[in-house]
Amino acid sequence: MSLSRRSFLTMLGAASMAGPASALPMFKGEAVPFSLDWLKAEAQRLAGEEYAPMPEVPEAWKNLTYDQYKALVFDTKKALWSDTDRAFQMDFFHPGLYFPRPIEINIVEGDSARMLGFDLSLFKRYDQFPAELVEDAGNPALGYSGLRLRHELTKPGRFEEFMVFQGASYFRAIGTGQTYGLSARGLALNTGDVQGEEFPEFTRFWVEAPTNDATTITVHALLDSPSTTGAYTFRITPSQPAHVQVEAHLYPRTELEHVGLAPLTSMFLFDQTNRSRFDDFREAVHDSEGLLVWNGAGEMLWRPLANPSSLQVSSFVDTNPRGFGLMQRARDSEDYADLEALYHNRPSLWISPQGEWGQGAVTLVEIPSDKEIYDNIVAYWRPRDPLAAGGAYSFAYEMAWGGEPEETRPVSRVLNTRIGKGYDKDKTYIIMAVDFADHEAFGTDEVDLEDITRFISSNRGSVSEGILQRNAGTGGVRLAFKFEPGDVASAELRVQLVKDGKSLTEVWLYRWTA
Repeated sequence: MSLSRRSFLTMLGAASMAGPASALPMFKGEAVPFSLDWLKAEAQRLAGEEYAPMPEVPEAWKNLTYDQYKALVFDTKKALWSDTDRAFQMDFFHPGLYFPRPIEINIVEGDSARMLGFDLSLFKRYDQFPAELVEDAGNPALGYSGLRLRHELTKPGRFEEFMVFQGASYFRAIGTGQTYGLSARGLALNTGDVQGEEFPEFTRFWVEAPTNDATTITVHALLDSPSTTGAYTFRITPSQPAHVQVEAHLYPRTELEHVGLAPLTSMFLFDQTNRSRFDDFREAVHDSEGLLVWNGAGEMLWRPLANPSSLQVSSFVDTNPRGFGLMQRARDSEDYADLEALYHNRPSLWISPQGEWGQGAVTLVEIPSDKEIYDNIVAYWRPRDPLAAGGAYSFAYEMAWGGEPEETRPVSRVLNTRIGKGYDKDKTYIIMAVDFADHEAFGTDEVDLEDITRFISSNRGSVSEGILQRNAGTGGVRLAFKFEPGDVASAELRVQLVKDGKSLTEVWLYRWTA
């Protein structure tokens, strides 16, 4: 016999009326020992067993409509630790719709951990939810689908969100004052491959209870998929930028031939490179506008993102990369003219590998898209050699969610790329205009620019020698040149400004497609 809605709410109210839900957390079972060594051993043990996904929630929860899912909002007044003096608070996301498999969340105190059970009373207006779902809220198959972290970022007593874990191995963060944009993942497998991509999942989390004066919070996660398991540790310090130290240990079940480490996922629809394709009142629409790479040789590479007509993959072969990331450089609201999406306030994300990552390639996958609701950009490090089944692999890196990288080679940054048609009598060609930020070596007048060497090349078609001019609008310089592709369908272009044998700018790279 099912419990009536009124009886169920009465049971929930007995606890909630006594105070905030965080005062009486709904734990399942007794405390058990926990350590990072145990988590690594657990991941390695699971790798030797057949893959078994987390169970799905009941059908009624999976069949939630979008409006129903969005209507059930977490009550931040009932956040975990909200009734304490701890420096962080944690919210939860309910399951259903796009998140059919709940995750397990454990709270670590000292050297032991306890699992949290699902508590519907933590959500606003839960008593207005469909009766059959309220009655099913005590089902042991239910659980949270993700977690959100909060900290006093701008004002004492005001806890603001800065990081979310939800869906597969996805997570995202922001620097203080920013708006959510691009995401990251724990691992990417077979991205862009014909056989289809595999999406590993963070199935279990262990969150270390923070102290009252903590500035960093630590989250551990177990990753699982048909091809691999993994043990992850995230040491998260919110600020501007938000810093996340990542330590990962992988235990492949099968050989991982196409693996992506530190994968980033973003959206690029259009900007001044492809503006003519979109009938839109806005100037640009993107969460990220370019891939920045600081390679092992010390070069700074800038690759403007593209929204191609067909899937394209670019590989920047390297050894021991110093850093890479997806950047959002246009920071004026009028660069987008969007008063709701606030694209100018989206974070950039910079990856700094720790230790030597060896040989491989920073890989960029660009997927055709006609709407801004789709993430169509993926970037990651792909090791040259496959990860063998039965092996154990460790890697670490730091993430900076905010603006430009704090430590890179001091060269002029690419500010913008503009592409359009040019006409000369009955002949048409393509004009490429690359804007660079000011640099002391550019001098103060046009004469000073004459000593700067312009390297412009293309592997197909032909390019002019270009014109280098000051740009009063940016305070830097613009290099404009003609590109004549002829009858080719694609070409790789490269631009660099050099003086006295020393690079003054980032190396601008672009894949042109017809």
